[in-house]
Formats: sequence, C-alpha cells, structure tokens
Amino acid sequence: MEKKKLYKNHMAVHWHKMFEDANGVPALEATLNEKASLVGRIGLIMLSCGTGAYRVRQSMNFAASFLGITCSADIGLTTISYTCFDGTRHATQILTLANTGINTDKLMSMEAFVWMLEERSGEYSVEHLHAILDDIEKKKGHYGAWGVALGAAAACAAFTYLLGGGIQEMVCAFLGAGAGQFLRKKMHEHSLTLFACIFASVALACCVYTGSIRLAELLIGTAPGHESGFICSMLFVIPGFPLITGGIDMAKLDLKSGMERILYALLIILVATLTGWISASILKVRPSELMTPHLGFALTNVLRLIASFIAVIGFSTLYNSPPKMAAAAGIAGMFANTLRLLLIDVTPVPFSAAAFLGAFTAGMIASLIKSRLGYPRISLTVPSIVIMVPGLFMYRGIYHLSAMNLTDSGQPLVRAILIVTALPLGLITARILTDPSFRHCS
Repeated sequence: MEKKKLYKNHMAVHWHKMFEDANGVPALEATLNEKASLVGRIGLIMLSCGTGAYRVRQSMNFAASFLGITCSADIGLTTISYTCFDGTRHATQILTLANTGINTDKLMSMEAFVWMLEERSGEYSVEHLHAILDDIEKKKGHYGAWGVALGAAAACAAFTYLLGGGIQEMVCAFLGAGAGQFLRKKMHEHSLTLFACIFASVALACCVYTGSIRLAELLIGTAPGHESGFICSMLFVIPGFPLITGGIDMAKLDLKSGMERILYALLIILVATLTGWISASILKVRPSELMTPHLGFALTNVLRLIASFIAVIGFSTLYNSPPKMAAAAGIAGMFANTLRLLLIDVTPVPFSAAAFLGAFTAGMIASLIKSRLGYPRISLTVPSIVIMVPGLFMYRGIYHLSAMNLTDSGQPLVRAILIVTALPLGLITARILTDPSFRHCS
C-alpha cells in the first residue's frame, strides 16, 4: 500500500523570495514590501521564543523606525497581523506560527539583532539581514534530549523538597520527571501534537514514579506512604511562561494575546491534571499530604535556598537558557522563593500575598541583573517564579473535582487561582517601578 503523504497545515514562508533587489542595496533604501517582510519576520521569530505581545511589538516598532517606516501590529499567541506605512503607501501582512515554544537564548539573540539594525540598516542589504535571521532561526539548543531530561529531573526533585517531600519522594520524582521530559522532548522533535506530548509524558512520569516507590518498598523495605508525591514528577509541564506573559499582556491591554496565552496555559494544566488523575486512579494513588521532614528553622531555609536555585536552573534548561543566564535566574529565584516560604511559615500573610511579594522580589532582582548583564528580563523572571506556580493545588483540585468531591476541590482550586493571579501582578509591579517604557501607555 502506498504511504499517504502528510501535508503541512501551515505553509512555510519563503522569506528570500520576498525581496526584489539582490544587488546589495542597503535596507534603509529598500522597497516598502521588503522592509515590511523584515519587520514581520523579526516579530514572528520573537513570538516563537515565547515572549509576550508587548516585547514583540516593541521589537517590531524599533526595527520599523530604524528602517524609516511606521508599523502597527495586532499580536496573538501564534499570529501577527500588521501594517507598515512609509508616508504614501502601506503594506499589510498576516503571519502565523505552526506551534509556540520558549527559547530564551534565541530571544537574547533577536534583541541584539534589533539593536544591530539601528547601526547597520544603512549598510546591510535586506538579503544580508535575512541571512542573519536564518542563522538565528537555525541555532541549535544548548541541551539535547538527555540535557533537558536531566534539568527537568533536577527541577522536580528540588521542587519536591520545597513542597514538603523527603528523600524518597525526591529520588522517585527525579526518575519520573526525567523519563517524562525525555519522552516529551523526543515527541516534540517529531512535531507531534501538544495534547499527545502532554498526555504521554505525564503518564510515563507518574508510572515511573509509582513503579520506583513500589520497587523501593520491595527491595529495600521502604515504608509505604510515599506514593502521594507522584504529582511532583509531573510538574515539569507547568506552563509558567504563558501564564506570566499572559498576565503581563493583559496589564498592557493586549487582551487578545493575554487571553490566548492564559487559555493555552489552562489547556495544558487541564490535560496534565486529568492525565495525573487517570494515572492515579489506575495506580491506586491518592493525593494525600506529603510527609514533611522536620529539620530545624536554619537548616530548612538553607536547603530551601539550595533547592530553589537548583529548581530554577533546571527549569531554565527547558527554556534553552545559556548556563550563565540560568545561574542568574537561579540567584533571583532562590532569594525570592525562600522569602515567600518564610513569609508563609512565620507570618499570617496569606499564600497569595506571599506569592505576590515573592514575584515582586524576583522582578526587582531581575531588573538589577538586566542592568548589569543585559539579559532579557523575561528570561530571568519567569524561570525564577515558575517554582511558585501552585501545581500541587491545581492537581488536588482537579482530582477531587473529577471524583465529584466538590467540597474538597474548592479550597485548592481557589488557592491556586489566587496565587496564579498574584504572581504576574508581583512582576508587573516590579516592572512598573523599574521600567519607564513599560509604565507608560505609549
């Protein structure tokens, strides 16, 4: 039987066919259509990196101004509709991504490209600039499938301690998250659909975690009762970037992008938590409380600093952050998250207020690091607060809701909603205080 040919749902844009002059005419002197194609491609690559509409529009505006034209753009999660003007003419285009993702290293390269355009638009041709963008698009990630699997494993093991788990839960979460993320990465490389990647990777993580616990009980006599920590092994799917960037977009009245990003995040959370619930039902695991070890005030908080640092670096590898950028995000996250947990322990501050203050602290530290090292602020803030996203509360709420235990589902779901709302508000407040361009409407 002849194998059926698969056709792409999103046709590729042949950028090098969109300019007329290949004789080295500077981009500043190119036609409007050529300039518009360059502006649109810059926006599309920025959008593919996972950054919000505000940053995408800002980059397109900068590029347009450096090329001597005006740009007006409407931006969603995977689409850009924009019009470029040169005074007498206009060019309108609509561009679409086949999928969304996160790549902080490429984001940093694109920011550098936009500022390079200011100096080189009168020297480099449109063809030359598209060739540079080709190189940026083709950049390989810093970490392969094994690298991101190790990062996810370390992040979820550290996350397990922060949520109150012991050494047994940490080891099994390490194994489960590593296996799940490895499968997720391989499926993503084969362009498999989002829901299939989430379902398969979360199910595998839950099975590996539970199987490891059962094996430990059988071989080394580990006491029963550690199964409930299996939720920690699936926290590598937490959609921190779209949740936070969606909140920031809504604060800037980019409601289309904001709502699409938040809906996208909620879809991931829903599929992941339902997969966890199905796995728990099959494996006979209930989401009971973790058996928090008592290590004393000083040691607990020192370990929280270390675990937060490791968790942020682990999540940063999933976003393709270079090692130095990941370490910088880890520094912001370790202090911000430990402060949040300390406030919960020793003060009557509610969970949501502590999350706001933790995110605010992360935002202020990230602004300081950006002023010194120049890293994109979003590349530092999101990894540093993704460990504050209440994945455990979300799972428990969905688990009880799926079992029709409406009374038990209410408290964790409401707490999760309040925390998820507080996190972007904390970052937005820090951004307003430290970024003059962000706190103004125009």
